[in-house]
Amino acid sequence: MGEPTGFLKWRRELPVRRPVPVRLRDWKEVYDDFPLEKITTQAGRCMDCGIPFCNNGCPLGNLIPDWNDLVYRGHWRDAIDRLHATNNFPEFTGRLCPAPCESACVLGINADPVTIKQVEVEIIDRAWDEGWVTPQPPSVRTGRRVAVVGSGPSGLAAAQQLTRAGHDVVVLERADRIGGLLRYGIPEFKMEKRHLDRRIAQMEAEGTEFRTRATVGEGVNIDVLLATYDAVVLACGATWRRDLPIPGRELAGIHQAMEYLPWANRVQEGDLDQAPIDVHGKHVVIIGGGDTGADCLGTAHRQGAASVTQLEIMPRPPEERATANPWPQYAMIYRVASAHEEGGERLYSVNTECFVDDGDGRVRALRIHDVAMRDGRFERIDGTDREIPADFVFLSMGFLGPERSPWLEHLGVTFDGRGNVVRDDRYMSAVPGVFVAGDMGRGQSLIVWAIAEGRSCAASVDRYLMGDSELPVAIGPGVRPLA
Repeated sequence: MGEPTGFLKWRRELPVRRPVPVRLRDWKEVYDDFPLEKITTQAGRCMDCGIPFCNNGCPLGNLIPDWNDLVYRGHWRDAIDRLHATNNFPEFTGRLCPAPCESACVLGINADPVTIKQVEVEIIDRAWDEGWVTPQPPSVRTGRRVAVVGSGPSGLAAAQQLTRAGHDVVVLERADRIGGLLRYGIPEFKMEKRHLDRRIAQMEAEGTEFRTRATVGEGVNIDVLLATYDAVVLACGATWRRDLPIPGRELAGIHQAMEYLPWANRVQEGDLDQAPIDVHGKHVVIIGGGDTGADCLGTAHRQGAASVTQLEIMPRPPEERATANPWPQYAMIYRVASAHEEGGERLYSVNTECFVDDGDGRVRALRIHDVAMRDGRFERIDGTDREIPADFVFLSMGFLGPERSPWLEHLGVTFDGRGNVVRDDRYMSAVPGVFVAGDMGRGQSLIVWAIAEGRSCAASVDRYLMGDSELPVAIGPGVRPLA
């Protein structure tokens, strides 16, 4: 423990977000720099608990008290080594993860938890600035070939681990750039793509090969893939979008969130001057109250929407933990993301009845009503029917699992009751030599889970190819170490 009384002397503190009028004029990340002395004291609030529940709260099993202590003592180089021991991409999780580790922090039982996520991102950002993050090519090549389908966080984590184990790894991505949802789903204001680009450059220097516009089932034949590679890792994500089949769904102006968000990222990549779906001066309604909905909200603000309303059928979460949501579970409480801080209205316990036509085949409004939860079911509250104007509607209601592409059916994998690809404790599907990592097998989840599964899947693939493996297995809730 760096400072035995740090948690008593110092309060929790986070970086200041740039003023709303300033940050809405650009797409850069929203936080100002955090002074060194502040991050040092924040790390010093860690109590180095005898049983660090934060480790268990993190699916990666991050050694959080270790690197908190090292930061407090000024041993930054040791801190990044300890952080990289469990996490390939802390610059991603430090910006995008909702930090279940902080909900599990022992200090959080009766006080504000340690700012674990901020310490994490400060460690990796400093490591990049100091030149400590360098390629780690393998010293020995095994001659075994592995194909990874999908370049999101799980695919990238699996690929980097397998490359470092000495295998020849190629990552196949159907889009025109590497990164999956990190590239075209996460807005620039949440994570600037320079962080992604430099990791890809590191992986290329280590020997990982990337192929874009490589669509399995079209340009890439799955039978040829199986015959050419010793193992295949499927990390295609859960991209089957939940829809809202109500009257008026066919009207123009109604889009899935992932039909909207990628265009804004392409503008920032320099591909376009203006997004094809641009809401400047328009009334926007977002259906869905999760992170993707907040991403749509922040994007609409930056495009200059006249108004933005976000709808959620569930009740508003409480300000503090409910009795049914005790520590160290993830705290299901009301949160204000940077996008919510920027404006817009959030409506809870409302249901959309239909979309209203403007007479020319375009959406004009939504007809909604309030609902209440009774006996596990939503019931309409009489007398609450009303309309809200909408020139654009974005559906952000989550994902139902991987897309049921014909090549998956041809491959012979099986699906569980939730629509995910079935795999065993070794992450292997029903097809020998074909492994499944991330949301494709787990269902829609967190980036930290994707990286954890990619690492654990890589260890299984390595053991399958070599008979044994020295690759680490991520250990967290629901992830069992492999015998």
